[in-house]
Amino acid sequence: MADLTTRREYLYAAVQQHGRPVTTGLAEQLMADSPWPTARRNTTRKTLRGLAKQGLLAVGQDPEGRTTYHLITSTKGGTA
Repeated sequence: MADLTTRREYLYAAVQQHGRPVTTGLAEQLMADSPWPTARRNTTRKTLRGLAKQGLLAVGQDPEGRTTYHLITSTKGGTA
C-alpha cells in the first residue's frame, strides 16, 4: 500500500484488506502503520465520512449502537 498517495486511498485499501466493517477506532488502528501515523480519531472519522460520500463505504450501526463503515458490494447482475 506504500504507493498510494492520499490518506483516503490508503484507508480505503486498508478497509478492503480488513474485509469486515470498521469503526472509527479500528480505522484509526489501521492508519497506525500508514504514512499518516499521527491521524487521530477526528481526522480518521472525516476520512471515513469522505469515503462514504464518494459511495465507496456504507454507514451502519453495530449491535452496541456504534457507527460502522463497510464496503459497498456491487449489485450488478441482479434480478430483473
